[in-house]
Amino acid sequence: MKLLSQLRTSSFQLALLYMVVFATSVFLLLAFIYWRTAGFMTAQTDETIEAEIAGLAEQYRGRGVNGLITIIRERVARDPNAKSIYLLTTDDFLKLAGNIETWPEGSRTSDTGWINFTLNSSVGWQGPERLARARIFEVQGGLKLLVGRDVEELTNLKRVIETAINWGMGITLALALLGGFLMSRGTTRRIEVINNTSRRIMNGHLSLRIPNRGTDDDFDQLAENLNQMLDRIVYLMEGIRHVSDSIAHDLRTPLTRLRNQLESTLIAVDNDEARDQVGRAVSEADQLLATFNALLRIARLETRGNSADMKVISLDELVSDACELYEALAEDKEQAFSQALEQGVMIEGDRDLLFQMVSNLIDNAIKYTPEQGAIQVVVRREDAGAVFEVQDSGIGIPDDEKGQVFQRFYRVGKSRSLPGNGLGLSLVSAVAEIHQGEILLSDTRAGESSPGLTVTVRMPAFTGTRKRIKTAQSDLTDDVPGDRRGAVETSSA
Repeated sequence: MKLLSQLRTSSFQLALLYMVVFATSVFLLLAFIYWRTAGFMTAQTDETIEAEIAGLAEQYRGRGVNGLITIIRERVARDPNAKSIYLLTTDDFLKLAGNIETWPEGSRTSDTGWINFTLNSSVGWQGPERLARARIFEVQGGLKLLVGRDVEELTNLKRVIETAINWGMGITLALALLGGFLMSRGTTRRIEVINNTSRRIMNGHLSLRIPNRGTDDDFDQLAENLNQMLDRIVYLMEGIRHVSDSIAHDLRTPLTRLRNQLESTLIAVDNDEARDQVGRAVSEADQLLATFNALLRIARLETRGNSADMKVISLDELVSDACELYEALAEDKEQAFSQALEQGVMIEGDRDLLFQMVSNLIDNAIKYTPEQGAIQVVVRREDAGAVFEVQDSGIGIPDDEKGQVFQRFYRVGKSRSLPGNGLGLSLVSAVAEIHQGEILLSDTRAGESSPGLTVTVRMPAFTGTRKRIKTAQSDLTDDVPGDRRGAVETSSA
């Protein structure tokens, strides 16, 4: 699988393209060398045959037919290995002289005068089969003359050259493929280091930096630029955090003091109308404080990443605690509140943050489900993950808005008349991201006027040893649940 992923990398594809270009260049070069070498050797053979023909023509002009026959017989006698081939016949192909007995089959006529044939028993050849090349022409008086050369060695040499070219191409392709693989492997390793470090930084480890080799190559320059960018981002985030802390100190405290003064005024006022107005002011101050606290929580969650206090906890027990807290609210609205909690579903996470996420989702379900509606809370295992799910029969969320509800202050049109500040699902999303969770929104009953909403949160299940799980369970027994009042105050979608 790792090999297949490496074959899909751009570096390997670039190396493959280079291999194709390089192999094509080598092939063209070797083909040119073969063409020039084979052509030169063939031309040399033809020139030798032409020279022999010229010598025989000169003998014929000086000594006639008898002289031509005599010189052919002398040359055959001087060439026991029959490198040269001769055959002189009458116009009806009766042999007069030569070292073969008959004309090669199908060679009595030729448009160019050049023929290629095999020396074998069919032409009266006594030795092993060999390849030959010859030229045919007519002598005055109706005689026919064939002059040729044994080209078996030339043909074998061509085969050797062709074999060498084929092997050379094969070795070239193999080396190019190996070089491309090694080159892409080295490049992929460098890129994978950058990718792995980037993933960890995105998961909240902002102190990490991309390592370099000190070679000052393009990868080192890229790593240096990314590290400088990360330093700048961290600097800006620290500035934002400092501003947030300043806001918390400079604005939240006087806002809280103002709220307390209004509450004191509410106690002291005797006039009913004034008391109602002050009461509404206290409620508005409470809403402002809740919104302010929710914003600060979300900002801190988004900047802390995986630095949360991770422990092994039982998801079903945590959800059971949250359900116990909210059952009374559901009873007040006469809602059917049911639970389906699979036992022993363990995850690794921050208990307080997870409790806040679960509380927000249950609180939203109760808030946006009408009286006598139905709510079900589910915990189950699913493959290698743990699933927490809240199903309700409320107003639901339109499909075109499901991707936007996790934005801060975004509220669905149907819910604008209900209390809330649009930060609850933003906080849920931040907590889920810290725990490597995935949130899915779907309709409980598709196609109805009130389809309801099913919120599914999938998180990685804990797969440690039994000893560690037991320790975590004992820790859960001693832990006090998180700030439930804060969860209730900030749970607004």
